[in-house]
Formats: sequence, C-alpha cells, structure tokens
Amino acid sequence: MPVYEYSALDKAGKKVKGIIDADSLTAARNKIRQAGNFPVDIMETVPVARKKTGRKIPVIQVGQRIRHQDVSIATRQLATLLGAGIPLVPALGGLIEQTTNQTFKKIIAQIKDAVNEGNSLTSALSDHPRLFSRIYVNMVKSGEASGSLDVVLEQLADFGETQQAMKSRIRAALIYPAFMALVGTIVLFLLITFIVPSITQVFDDTQHALPLPTSILISLSGFLANYWWAIIIILIGMLVALRFAVRQPQGKMIWDRLKLTLPLFGDLNMKIAAARMGRTLGSLLSSGVPLITALHIVKNIFNNVLLAEVIDDATEELEKGRSLSNVLKKSRWFMPMVVQMIAVGEQSGALEKMLNKVADSYEKEVETKIMALTSLIEPVMILVMGVLVSFIVVSILLPIFEMNQLIR
Repeated sequence: MPVYEYSALDKAGKKVKGIIDADSLTAARNKIRQAGNFPVDIMETVPVARKKTGRKIPVIQVGQRIRHQDVSIATRQLATLLGAGIPLVPALGGLIEQTTNQTFKKIIAQIKDAVNEGNSLTSALSDHPRLFSRIYVNMVKSGEASGSLDVVLEQLADFGETQQAMKSRIRAALIYPAFMALVGTIVLFLLITFIVPSITQVFDDTQHALPLPTSILISLSGFLANYWWAIIIILIGMLVALRFAVRQPQGKMIWDRLKLTLPLFGDLNMKIAAARMGRTLGSLLSSGVPLITALHIVKNIFNNVLLAEVIDDATEELEKGRSLSNVLKKSRWFMPMVVQMIAVGEQSGALEKMLNKVADSYEKEVETKIMALTSLIEPVMILVMGVLVSFIVVSILLPIFEMNQLIR
C-alpha cells in the first residue's frame, strides 16, 4: 500500500503535516478529509527500490535526524502494543501516529507497507541497515520464529537504553576536559603568536644578547606567526595518513593491538569489550538465538580485529563440541573473571544470566575508571598550562632583570 506525505489545514485553519497510507491518491485525500482536515498538498513517499534481482535497496532518508533514543522508544511502544494483543500491522499503524519524528515516521510507514504486502518484519527492518543493526534484526528474527516478538522487542528496548546510557555517561565525563584542552590550546596559541611579539620587540632593539629561554620564546613566536597555516596542514595530513593506515589490514591490526595494550587505556578498552560482549550475547541468548549465530553477531560489535579473531576461534571450537570458556581462557584479551563467569554459566545452564552479570559488573567498572581518568586529566592540564605560562613569564622577565642590572 503506498504511503503519502501530506500537508493540510485543520478546523482552526492551522497547517498540519503528516503521513498516511492509502490505496490511491484519492483514497488518501478522503482519509485526510474524514479526519477533519482539508488537504493542501499530498505527495507519495519514495518506496524502497528493488534491483532486477528483487533485492531491496535502502533509500537514504533526508530530513530530521533519527536518534537512537527514538528507535528505543518506538521499540518499547511496539512491544507494548503487541503485548496487548494488537496484530502487527495495526500496531505499526499506531506506532506511526505516536511518532513525532517525520523522517522516522516515513520509515515506519514503509516497514508497515512491506509487512502488509506479506513480508516478515525481519525482512522489512533489514531494508534499513543504517537504522536497525544486525543485532536488532536477528533478535527480531528469533522473536518471530519463536512467537514471542513482544518479549524480544522489550529486551531490545532495554538493551538499547542501557547501551545509550553508558555512552552518554562516557561522553558527559569527557566533555569538560576536552573543552578545557581546546580553550587552553587556543589561548596559548594567541598569546604566543600575537601578544608575545609586541612585548619582545623591545628586547630586539636593545642589541644585547638575550637569555636562552627568551630566544626560544621569540623563535617559537615568530615560527607560529609565520607558519601557523603549515602546522595546521601538517596536522590534517597526519590525521588523514593515520586514518588511511588504520584502514589497511596491517595498520588495523597494529592499531587494535595498541588499543588493548596501551597503559591505562588498554585495560579500559578490554573492560568495555567485555561489557559489550556480555550484554549483547546475553540478550541474544535470552531471545532464543543459537550460541554460534549469536557469536557471529557479537563479533561485529567489537570493531577490533584481535577480539574478532578470538570469537572466530571460539565459533570453530564450539562446532567441534568444546566449551566457550575453554577457548576464551587461551586468549590474553579476555579477563579471568569473564572466563570464570562464562564457565559457571555453562555448567549451570544459565549462561545468559551470567553474561548479564558480567556486563553489569564491567559497565560499573568502566564508568568508575573513566571518572577517575577524567579527574586525573584536569590537574594534569592545569599543571601543563601552568608550566607553559610560567615559561612565557620567565622568558619575558629575564631580559628585563638584566637590563635593570646594566642601568645600575
């Protein structure tokens, strides 16, 4: 059934916008009038395109940005509607009415249209891979297969909200240090480049030998004033080169190893990976997804070649009848607590429960460690700024003291 985007006037004469599904343009116009509105403009939204092979191509939506929070809220609302016994297509229709984001509303309408044509919800969601991840689609697939779609959607909403809350806390903890570093860098650059030269110009006119710190400051100030553009170009070039190198297989391997072995940050990254694996794998297993299939999905959430290789090895060993804990035990990238909890879960038959406990534990540890690191960054930044400002002040005062000695 086609989906139309419309603008209309309500009974008070105010302009309203929305989307509606109907068999034809005339039927859409009649639906709008039946709702008590006068249609002004109606346009059919672009449907999902298909190749000659029949494979669907996702259409890139242009407009209001869709946040992760919007997806989590819609998922929970759909779970509530299905749990109340409402069929899927009417539930999607109700979801369209409750959604305020116009871009997201169009996508839900397209999903409803695809389901109404006889496609599964899994197939309809897979047409929008940028919005619905592989984890999301596979959990919905397991829910459809087991007849517990409302329960799976509720778990997906919980999972999405937990992950988003963790990311928000990390971002909030890093905003202040990042802002202070940016402001401090800008202030020092302006001070050395534009203010220091006007002060040190007096020393150049004296024709006396200047102290070493003053000479260094004058040279640095002159270099920044004349070649600041070259520094920016070099920094951008280094970032582009680094990004290109990381995209290469060997560069990616080196970068991923550094992320897991760097002091302070290596331990933090391993705990983040453990939390993500525990939460994702636990949610997938709770939704009825087989362990091997779940591991294939989990492999993609790490964004780390070394961890992905461990999961690949674990999948191969599981197919041979071995346990997951024995494989992870051989890897240096998974902490002993993770392995022990998984072993207990395998022996007790409550693997998903133990994985969720692992996630809870490491999420708290990650948050605590990030807060500790950010609290450490602030005094370090103040110390660095103090040293640099002190160097500038001393470099300016030294020749002044020498000139006073000469006058006496």
